[in-house]
Amino acid sequence: MTPTLTALLYLGLSVGPRTRVHAGTLPKPSIRAEPGTSIPWWTPMTIWCQGSLEAQEYRLLKEGHPGPWDTQKLLEPGDKVNFSIIHMTDDYAGRYRCDYLSPTNWSEPSDPLELVMTGFHGKPQLSALPSPVVASGGYVTLQCASWMTFYRFVLMKEGERQPSSTLDSQEAPSGQFQALFLVGPVTPSLRWTFRCYGYYSHSPYVWSYPSHPLELLVSGVSGKPSLLAPQGPVVTSGQNLTLQCRSDVGYDRFALSKEGAHDPPRRLGRQPQAELSGADFALGPVRPSIGGWYTCYGRHSLSSEWSAPSDPLDILVAGQLPYTPSLSVQPGPTVTSGENVTLRCQSQSAVDTFLLSKEGAAGPPLRLRSKSQTGQHQAEFSVSPVTSAHGGTYRCFGSSSTTPHLLSQPSDPLELRVSASDPRDYTVENVIRMGVAAFILVVLGILLLEARHSQTRTPEAASS
Repeated sequence: MTPTLTALLYLGLSVGPRTRVHAGTLPKPSIRAEPGTSIPWWTPMTIWCQGSLEAQEYRLLKEGHPGPWDTQKLLEPGDKVNFSIIHMTDDYAGRYRCDYLSPTNWSEPSDPLELVMTGFHGKPQLSALPSPVVASGGYVTLQCASWMTFYRFVLMKEGERQPSSTLDSQEAPSGQFQALFLVGPVTPSLRWTFRCYGYYSHSPYVWSYPSHPLELLVSGVSGKPSLLAPQGPVVTSGQNLTLQCRSDVGYDRFALSKEGAHDPPRRLGRQPQAELSGADFALGPVRPSIGGWYTCYGRHSLSSEWSAPSDPLDILVAGQLPYTPSLSVQPGPTVTSGENVTLRCQSQSAVDTFLLSKEGAAGPPLRLRSKSQTGQHQAEFSVSPVTSAHGGTYRCFGSSSTTPHLLSQPSDPLELRVSASDPRDYTVENVIRMGVAAFILVVLGILLLEARHSQTRTPEAASS
């Protein structure tokens, strides 16, 4: 072996790894942001760039900015550096790369890092259509909407660094701008909490404030609870309303959801109940917005899956429409059990639907579509045959198809009194009547025999 070859082999064995780095392409550095890539305005954050132990200098490159955005020269060997931002502003928002200088040349730039500043525009509103309660394995549409003319909307899932989805803005029939995100299939093993943002086309890295968080509630098939309104389903403004969710399954947690509500479902821990588990949801003083369909759910503390939904409960707010219907009854307010009764609700105002409510009844009011007749709007509720259970105090209301949960003023109360049919037994009286009749027949028979006997004796007396 020649001295030259021996020297080359020795050089390759002793500095082989370093020689390969110098001779070939340098490893591409990595770039990341802490605490994340979406940073609220005026909060601190850090950009890290990690390269090689041979790096002597690092550069932070911002897209659209001439030359390096920032540089750091290493005084001692190290494979990473950080670039600190004391206060996040829109000037720092953008697309970044980093690279480093080795003893021979510059590395290629890292993959891009998109740094977003949030909190520059008003927050949009995030809601679930039709409800934030989703059956396990199902899909739901999340609506991100704003009156601001955002170019795009971004959906972020809690715990993830990258957006779940980004969609172009569309103008809704309401005049708002929105994007509809399809999410699913949902499973109870994960937490499904989302926020959304909006931004304009001229500043894609400057986002709005985040929407309020929206957590999806994943329901299963375990036993459904029941939902009750102790005050009845028809309430008035200012009245304190409490909805009771009850179950015999023994759930530890309960949730109350309102159809179409933007707010997430209310949640409560189990409250002591006689032989049942349950929770009382105090909704406070009644206002028109409280009207609507409600359902409740239960779950065990060791499970993330909620039960099947309760049957829906329709809460109706009376006194919201400016008219008062009248209520009458045929044949009259006092009837006998077994008769046919008709309760007629009338109004001179335009009414789409009439509702008949019985005082103290837990069930929903009866509903009938209004019929127009001789300038009156009316509906006739038939009770046939009437029983003692139908007795009580009734009121009727009117409603509009555009606001079905808001009712008119109540009619004057109408008390229906149901008396039992006459149950007396006429057997004794009939026996007495038959006895009297038999006695009369006997007397008449005696009188007839006596008359005939008298006629027979008269000729004999004459002949003698």
